[in-house]
Formats: sequence, structure tokens, C-alpha cells
Amino acid sequence: MAERRVNVGWAEGLHARPASIFVRAATATGVPVTIAKADGSPVNAASMLAVLGLGAQGGEEIVLASDAEEAEAALDRLAKLVAEGLEELPETV
Repeated sequence: MAERRVNVGWAEGLHARPASIFVRAATATGVPVTIAKADGSPVNAASMLAVLGLGAQGGEEIVLASDAEEAEAALDRLAKLVAEGLEELPETV
């Protein structure tokens, strides 16, 4: 199982627009990815409701994980997106 721990770079956390950007990026990876708070249960990263339900705040640590073959590259892209709080999907996602 590949895993990345990263702090949420969006000041408002994973709410509304940032969550939408993240969910689209997670879906675009084509691999199953979970997201969780550092001390919480993992949820499907491609589910808008699940991601919003985390209530992840800006600066809070989250854990991205996947056991798919392409997991390393997918998690690297998603971790960068979350850590930098990007406002648009990068071309590489």
C-alpha cells in the first residue's frame, strides 16, 4: 500500500471549490485512492460527499493511500495538489 502524508494547503481546507478540484484530480488518476485525516478512517477520494464529510481544515494533515499499480505517481500528483493548494488542475493530472 502506497501512502502520502500531506498538510492541506488551502486556507479554507477541503471545502467546496478545493474539494471539487481534488475530487476531479483523484478521479482523473484512474486508480482507486482513499483520503483520511491523520487519525481518521479512510474514504473514497473520488467521492465529493466523502471528501466534504472529512471536514479537513487548512494546515491539517491528511493521508492519501492506494494499493493500485500506478499508485506512486498518482499519489505524488495528488499530494502536490493538496500541499500547494492549487486553484486549477495541473496539466499533469
